[in-house]
Amino acid sequence: MCPGSVESSSAAAAGKSVCVMDAAGPLGHALVDRLLRRGYTVHAATYARDGEEGAAAAALLGHLSCAADACRHRLKLFRADPFDYHAIADAVRGCAGVFCMFNTPDDQAQCDESTVETEVRAAHNVLEACAQTDAMERVVFTSSVTAVVWSGAGAGVGAHREEVADERSWSDLAFCRKFKLWHALAKTLSEKTAWALAMDRGVDMVAINAGLLLAAPGLGLTAAHPYLKGAPDMYDGGVLATVDVGFLADAHVAAYESPTAYGRYLCFSNAVCRPEDAVKLAQMLSPAAPRSPPPR
Repeated sequence: MCPGSVESSSAAAAGKSVCVMDAAGPLGHALVDRLLRRGYTVHAATYARDGEEGAAAAALLGHLSCAADACRHRLKLFRADPFDYHAIADAVRGCAGVFCMFNTPDDQAQCDESTVETEVRAAHNVLEACAQTDAMERVVFTSSVTAVVWSGAGAGVGAHREEVADERSWSDLAFCRKFKLWHALAKTLSEKTAWALAMDRGVDMVAINAGLLLAAPGLGLTAAHPYLKGAPDMYDGGVLATVDVGFLADAHVAAYESPTAYGRYLCFSNAVCRPEDAVKLAQMLSPAAPRSPPPR
């Protein structure tokens, strides 16, 4: 399955409502924009804290490339909470599709066991709400390559696995806990929770296991991002991958609209396998060096 063009209109979108949750991050912004341009009515739900709803809505509207007046009537804003099932159910009510994602903290210091619990609860509540929605056709669940690559096999280096890492592979939970790979643990457990509920409740679900998300410059991606804990081992194992936000958003739309889509899809636009690739990524993650003053 390859991402299709999002510029052409989709007849299947006419009259359909879909929900993007959490719509507050770069991927959420890109998805909402693409879905509106395709003709969907979009329920944009954000996990904004009390008092931050206005800022989240303004940021979302500011990222829409479609004409605001042309699509505003098809955009409905909701405030949700990972622990509030009823708020989530309100956001997905009447929707034929849900794009479920959880925006990771930007700093490893903010990603811990509580993050794991929050993501698992969010996955459980979203899938349960989808199961109770009569109009629901498909859920597209955003997971991560880190839910695939940490096998725990061999000499304690999780990215070095004897077998090829593919859509059948899962990161080892005990290994992730031992080395405090909280991002990988959160993505693995939340995705497994979503799959268990989807199969139990008969929900059609597709998972997108994304590489490190590269959004627009200046959005704060640094070497401290939780995805990058263990990055040297991932690089040595040939499984350090990145994905452009536009490519990832297109993949989500394709996963929802393609009748043959199923299972898990590893989604990345660049594999960091060569020294020059690693240098380029390091330069993207490093703060800009201060410029020397011009000569007088």
